[in-house]
Amino acid sequence: MGAIHHVRIVGTGLIGTSIGLALAQQGVSLSLYDKDESALNLASDLLRESLSNEMPDLVVIATPPQSVLGALKDEFELNPQSCFIDITSVKNNLLLEVEGLTEIAQRFVGTHPMAGRERTGASSAQADLFQGRAWVVCPNQHTKPEVREIVVGLIELLGATPYVMNAKQHDELMAQISHTPQVLSTILAGSLLQMSPELASGIELSGQGLRDMTRIAGSDGALWAQILTENSSSVSDFLLDFERELENFRLALVGGDTETILDFFNKGNSGQLKISGKHGAKPRNYTHLLIVIKDEPGALSELFNECAKLNANIEDLSIEHSPGQLTGLITLAFSPEDAQIVKNHLIAKDWKVHQR
Repeated sequence: MGAIHHVRIVGTGLIGTSIGLALAQQGVSLSLYDKDESALNLASDLLRESLSNEMPDLVVIATPPQSVLGALKDEFELNPQSCFIDITSVKNNLLLEVEGLTEIAQRFVGTHPMAGRERTGASSAQADLFQGRAWVVCPNQHTKPEVREIVVGLIELLGATPYVMNAKQHDELMAQISHTPQVLSTILAGSLLQMSPELASGIELSGQGLRDMTRIAGSDGALWAQILTENSSSVSDFLLDFERELENFRLALVGGDTETILDFFNKGNSGQLKISGKHGAKPRNYTHLLIVIKDEPGALSELFNECAKLNANIEDLSIEHSPGQLTGLITLAFSPEDAQIVKNHLIAKDWKVHQR
């Protein structure tokens, strides 16, 4: 793979600036462009030590979806020997258009980093935003192998893991795991505005469930309007599925059909288990060990040291503990093989271990 010495970033929002910050840490020089002067000035101040006027090895188009094709054409005119990627969350329509521009298509790879935040703009950028995350790679039929290799190298340099798939598959997947959840979260949050004045005064009683489900409702509406419009067919299909499921659930509720309601929850439980404990990681079958620990200094480090002795990798963890409580409960997720080894080892050392 050819070394990446200089990257040009077009679009200095959250993703573009985060890419810049991460590359700067790796010693890669940068050039930036954004039609929004205030956004460009902030990103430039953050990255000033890494800016230069070299010819770019790779150009990152980090604009909103409807601006990508125009920006790509403009940048190709300036830097025809560079490689090009975009970072938008909709791919099929874009790649169909790019494939009609053979010279550009040969040097272009559609990509989508599975990372982000509810807050947008350079002010929210983080150099470690892509660490341990998945990054989807969608080459087109004309992409040169050496260009694809450089793009994969960039993704790995940023600490992410590349996942290759075709554009249509990508858009259908995003509709289910990203775009439709955004719509549902936004609808639920918007429904809070319909509360009667008598009930609205009690909204501060909201528990963690509502907070979790409406967290992404704070996302940028202008950006999401473009994303959803670009992927309207796939998202519409999933919304129709939800409409049917909600109506079936409503009928079961009205009819007091507890068996059907229970079936809904059983399916939900099974679906939730398919979600990886680590964001962007490949789904795995975890075994969870519930371990009782004493509320005293060093208890957690002792437990982690015991796991380390066995070379057992902790995939995920959560802790339940209340102030003043003499014991706490820590849940550790392992591969099934590691879980059995850890369980037997801890029980032999008189730890209180339960398996879920």
